[in-house]
Amino acid sequence: MGLQRIMRSTVIDAPIERVWAVLRDFNSHAQWHPAIADSRIEDGRRPDEVGCVRAFRLKDGGALREQLILLSDRDHRLSYSILDSTVPLQRYVAHVELKPVTDGRRTFFRWHSTFGTPRGQERELAVLVAQGVYEAGFKGLKQHLGQPVATSSRAALPSGTVLPAQVIVLNGRGGPEQLKLVDRPAAPPGHGEVRLRQTAIGLNFIDVYVRNGQYAGLLEPGGVPGFEAAATVLDIGPGVSHLLPGDRVAYACPPAGAYANVRTMSAEQLIALPPHVSDEQAAALALKGMTAEYCLHRLHRIERDEPILVHAAAGALGMLVAQWAKALGAFVIGTVGSEDKARRARAYCDRVIVASDGRFAEAVLQITRHGVRLIVDGLGERAREENFAALAPTGHWISVGQAGGKWAPVEAEWLTRKSVTLSRPVIFHYTADAARREAMARRVFDALRDGILQPAVTRYALGAAAQAHADLEARRTTGQVVLVA
Repeated sequence: MGLQRIMRSTVIDAPIERVWAVLRDFNSHAQWHPAIADSRIEDGRRPDEVGCVRAFRLKDGGALREQLILLSDRDHRLSYSILDSTVPLQRYVAHVELKPVTDGRRTFFRWHSTFGTPRGQERELAVLVAQGVYEAGFKGLKQHLGQPVATSSRAALPSGTVLPAQVIVLNGRGGPEQLKLVDRPAAPPGHGEVRLRQTAIGLNFIDVYVRNGQYAGLLEPGGVPGFEAAATVLDIGPGVSHLLPGDRVAYACPPAGAYANVRTMSAEQLIALPPHVSDEQAAALALKGMTAEYCLHRLHRIERDEPILVHAAAGALGMLVAQWAKALGAFVIGTVGSEDKARRARAYCDRVIVASDGRFAEAVLQITRHGVRLIVDGLGERAREENFAALAPTGHWISVGQAGGKWAPVEAEWLTRKSVTLSRPVIFHYTADAARREAMARRVFDALRDGILQPAVTRYALGAAAQAHADLEARRTTGQVVLVA
């Protein structure tokens, strides 16, 4: 039996100290939650004492016993678990987290949990927790604090509703001019599917390869490009129990189809977004952030002061790899194509090489003497000999792209001249396993929260996808490119 994961959040129009004063009293829910009839703390313990148990009755006749397992006044967090319940929520653990909103007069409130359910009751109990516990609790707390409560906008769409959508279609193989904005309806979700209102779509070099035919097998003409986006769930199909309308999600996976403002797709590979990650940040980080994650945490383990070389260090992926590697203790050398990009890259690279002529190996060897221990390379065939010259014996060369031309066959004997390792990974193989994908995404979002990853988003309207492609190929962009729908 798998675990359900439910998360809801809201903003309370009150300072964090006022909200926390209510919530840290583990027995206060009887005063503000509309589902609670009465509640008491067992054994005369304090209602803010870790380990205390509250026993309470619901207005519908149900009864529960819950134990406080964590309370932090410093972090404004508490966690609790269900000990006994007439509601079949199994191994239920919930977390309440408060954060001050920037203006200091309001409070961001996140409530999330994991739990198991009997087979066949997954959706019923997910709705109960999300709406009957969390959303009803938000409304009750706001009323308790004397705030007006807006009515919910999460009305379910009638079954079978077809929604209009704008999508970018690939007319044929070739240049950016092959991308056209058209109207195309988004079908209602079928079994295991969700329909999404997409707000931010990540543009990646793989989209260019699909368009020009290098990766022709990923999309036929007439189809919709794109593998990365952030969205809000509009409605769900049968068999989907881990998501509900209103949930914020992101994805980085095939099949193509992300260049759209409304999309229907499988729910299987969607990633729930934490509240500290905006939609644009998610679209900038889902694919590229998880690529940086597997390069630096799975394919290669950074050692302190280890010299590494990151190409296109002001670009979408190179920027993230360089920032993360620097935080892990590496000595980061970045290559860029112009002095303007070099100024950006110097903020997180130890040394920056302007390699507008494609040559960088000599400069790398002058800096390191023996070469670098790791290269993260998105250039491909054009930089093959330079990369090999810049790599130290027994070094690791990770090829994550071929912006400079498709790779010619690599002879194993050539690699043995320095006993180097060449990796040619594909992100979708790493994210195919759900547990690994969740762990990768969590590490990326934690790195964003901790200030390790600092994306620099360049925005284009969805209808300007052709211009965005042209600018990306001409190296006129820096950071991560996002299409805003």
